[in-house]
Amino acid sequence: MRKLLTFITIVVLVAVGFFSYKAFSSSSTSNSSAAPTATKKTNSASSSSKKKSSSEKKQSVMRTPINWKLSSETVAYPDLSTLSNFWIKVSISKNRVYLMNNNDVVYTMYCSAGVYEKQSDGTKKSTTPTGTYYIQSERGTTFYNSNLKEGANYWVSWLNHGEYLFHTVPIDANGNYKTAEAKKLGKTTASHGCIRLSVSDAKWIYDNVKEGTKVVIQN
Repeated sequence: MRKLLTFITIVVLVAVGFFSYKAFSSSSTSNSSAAPTATKKTNSASSSSKKKSSSEKKQSVMRTPINWKLSSETVAYPDLSTLSNFWIKVSISKNRVYLMNNNDVVYTMYCSAGVYEKQSDGTKKSTTPTGTYYIQSERGTTFYNSNLKEGANYWVSWLNHGEYLFHTVPIDANGNYKTAEAKKLGKTTASHGCIRLSVSDAKWIYDNVKEGTKVVIQN
């Protein structure tokens, strides 16, 4: 009888131990498979956050709202001595001037080029000519055109030796900036054919862009 009781006790202990081990093994496997999923979600969220942060950083360098007196970007102007192939690209329809190094945009300026005029065939064409041009020798700190009743500061010629220019937003006969016109900068075409810039951007071009620099004007 004692041997029988001992045998039954051993069988019970073995059974309890087996089911306890199985339950523990199942729990460990479940926890192990869940961990990579949580890690993957965390990594995905981190990656998304980094992309968003990078995008916000790129957008933030353009000064908003537009200030026609100040630089278009909130960062420093590029050091042209470090650029291997500097040139200027103008987009009339986007109201932007791009400072380029090879195919890379290194700085963006708000601008207003020539207004669009309706042609005989019904299409509209800007009074700013498109094509490839080069910065010319003519430049100055101020001018006033009595026929147009308008002038500007910090001008640099890129076509017809003083006819088509980069310059500031316009001034009146007394040298005061025409605020109503200045507020159009970067928002719409507005000039008679020249490329209007903020006061700071025009001065930078006047001070830094050399004769012979390529200028590409696109619609």
